[in-house]
Amino acid sequence: MTAPATRVTSVAELVALVREGAVGPDPADCPISVAFTTRQEARHVSRGRSYRNTVVSLRVGDAVGSCAVEPAEEPDVADCVGLSVADLLDHPDAAIRTAALDAYLMHAHPHGTSGARQVVIGPGDSLAKSMARASAVVDLLDARPGQRVLVVGVVNSLLHHLRARGVRYLPCDLKGGRTEWGEPIVTDAGSADCDLVLASGMTIGNGTFEALLGTNRPVVLFAQTASAIAPWFLGAGVRAVSAEPYPFFWLHGGPTTLHHYRNP
Repeated sequence: MTAPATRVTSVAELVALVREGAVGPDPADCPISVAFTTRQEARHVSRGRSYRNTVVSLRVGDAVGSCAVEPAEEPDVADCVGLSVADLLDHPDAAIRTAALDAYLMHAHPHGTSGARQVVIGPGDSLAKSMARASAVVDLLDARPGQRVLVVGVVNSLLHHLRARGVRYLPCDLKGGRTEWGEPIVTDAGSADCDLVLASGMTIGNGTFEALLGTNRPVVLFAQTASAIAPWFLGAGVRAVSAEPYPFFWLHGGPTTLHHYRNP
């Protein structure tokens, strides 16, 4: 379950290494061949609420990089096709910059060759796959009795498994609201009184990730957004990563794969 040999402490540092060609091919020689947006509306059987996912994705060679966005903030990806990764690292939209960096790193360092442990989520309906994915992610926490987990990016299946294991948690999401169990969702992660952080890869895409590292609490990432970016932060505040590249578990009922990294 190895991680990239180079450790970074910020996305800007990682982008600088990419620009220099220090971690792979020249990004100017890596064109975007396909750009697309995936929109999903879901309501699992027996669940009381529906949810929506909107994800922008870019393809470099055989690799797809992705970044989730709020539906109202969905960028137009059409003009990305034919441009290089180097071009898009300067794009004004953060989601496109993130997807381009993710695609580049996925192309240069595929999960399947990284030594990460592969966890297969078996076939099933949307709820079964969501619960199986969540169980595998929570396994990476290694929470000790009495510790409290800040969950950044509320996923009810994750909260279900934390509750089932008797792990105390504080749900946090920029959208606020309440969980499936009526618990209030805080919007400010920085002031939370917690021992561990379980955070979505969306924190990398929306610019809140580095503030989580600054709290000096161990971070575990579950990453569909930025799945190839997240492992570069192992050992720099990140304890473990569940990386899930496109196509994600919610796109079809067949087997899908998670790639689990731990800080050695």
